[in-house]
Amino acid sequence: MTTPPRPPRKRRRTSPRPQEHPASTGVGPANRQVPPGPRERPVQGGPRERRPAQEELWERSAQGGTWEGSPQAGPRVQHPAQAGGHPAQAGGQERRAAATRERRTPGRQRERRAQAGTDDWSISWLEARGLSRRQQKLVVYGGSAAGLVLALAAFMFVVSMIGSDYVPEQNATSAVGTQPRPDSYQGWVSSKVFTPIARRADNSKPLTLKEVFGEKTLKEGRITLKLTDSALDTGCSTAVWGQALAQRLTQAGCLQAARGLYVSADGRYVAQYTLFNLRDVASAEALVTSLKTLHRGGWALALNSAAFPAGGYTEGSGHAMGHYAGLVWIGRADGAEPTAQDDFISLALTVRGVEKGVFRRVVAATPTSAPTR
Repeated sequence: MTTPPRPPRKRRRTSPRPQEHPASTGVGPANRQVPPGPRERPVQGGPRERRPAQEELWERSAQGGTWEGSPQAGPRVQHPAQAGGHPAQAGGQERRAAATRERRTPGRQRERRAQAGTDDWSISWLEARGLSRRQQKLVVYGGSAAGLVLALAAFMFVVSMIGSDYVPEQNATSAVGTQPRPDSYQGWVSSKVFTPIARRADNSKPLTLKEVFGEKTLKEGRITLKLTDSALDTGCSTAVWGQALAQRLTQAGCLQAARGLYVSADGRYVAQYTLFNLRDVASAEALVTSLKTLHRGGWALALNSAAFPAGGYTEGSGHAMGHYAGLVWIGRADGAEPTAQDDFISLALTVRGVEKGVFRRVVAATPTSAPTR
């Protein structure tokens, strides 16, 4: 088998090489140098020949000037945009400088505004009186400080006016903290039953120990109390401790203080009753009401200091009965707190049996109606 002959290879045509222009020699139109275009500039270090740019041509045509070498050459006028180089470059530099100023300006503007506000600070009516800005500031700041002090003083005065009556003071014969006092207290105002003895002027007969503590034994339910000591003081301040309480009694016109000390038959309980003879029912009600807080700094003196040990638990109550005020003071003889077996309510009702003398005065002061036929 014979192999077919290969086709002949095609020869690639090559484009003729461009002919190099011969170096121009001589003088003629072909050898004339072409001036640079409007955007061309001579290279640094090259020939010093310079052609006016398009912007300069425009400026000179507008102003009637010519470039250097012209017969009417005059002083060169430079466009403001060319101060920093090419107009496009100058515009970019201006934009970058403006952005930098915008970033740095806010802080300085705030400082300038604050300084301007300080410099412009003035009060017209003070300035009219010849005061400088420094003196005006001193007047304003001094007035503000004085107003603050006055407001604080007024606040403290109001607080003192509405505060409690608790004054932890002492009289000459007793010291606060060493005298026993009730741990809890309740006060009751006078009822209408005692209206006939609302004023001492209508019931001027003095109290007596026999009238108040005439009964040596008081009994109520399962509790029996026996009188162990009694006293009648014409000066009420000697029957109490605490200067605030003593002053309150003096203001109420107290003339007498009758005290009686009782001990239960089994020796478990102790009770003391104190009766004050005051000016009127308003004074009696004010006393028993003020003792809601005043009892912490003043109370009736115990006839026997051992009966109410200091630090022991006791309870107290105040009762206004016309122009009389009675104080009940009860507790356990050992000073312990009451338990479920201790009935302090019955104990208080038992010692209030001494009030029978006051009720007898109510009956005596009540006008009797004429008998009807």
